[in-house]
Amino acid sequence: MQYSKSTDYALHALIHLANAERRQNVGIKSLSEMLGVSESYLSKIMSKLRQDGIVRAVPGVNGGYELARPADQITFLEVIQVIEGRQHLFECSNMESNQHRLLADEERDDRCQADHDPARCVCLVKQVMDGAEQQLNRYLQEHTIQSVVDAAVTARRSLADKK
Repeated sequence: MQYSKSTDYALHALIHLANAERRQNVGIKSLSEMLGVSESYLSKIMSKLRQDGIVRAVPGVNGGYELARPADQITFLEVIQVIEGRQHLFECSNMESNQHRLLADEERDDRCQADHDPARCVCLVKQVMDGAEQQLNRYLQEHTIQSVVDAAVTARRSLADKK
């Protein structure tokens, strides 16, 4: 599994906005230069984040973007879902195979075949993959934009103390 470059740029842009001096808005040109990405590409990413209420566009000559809510309320999971979508990472594509039927609970599988009801079908591989996805989602939900800003501040202080 690999996240897109758009997710990378979105997360880094949000960290820059959270770290902006006196929480001022940051222009798209400045953000794109910091990230090394074109303004038009970054504008599309920021538009998605704006539509989902993560950032707010500030109009005018000195306009730009700012966080729409505190950085400690913006989770990595939320940003990833905005950019990548909210679909499951794994879908079982092998429900009709003989091997799958051998592994399935016979009673449940019979009902699945008779009703053609996916809710009654079991895919043991999907159960494992869904469990992994749930753990990943919990981890990403626990980490916020602010937690990364705080970690960077702590790292800078640690380096300064060593000098």
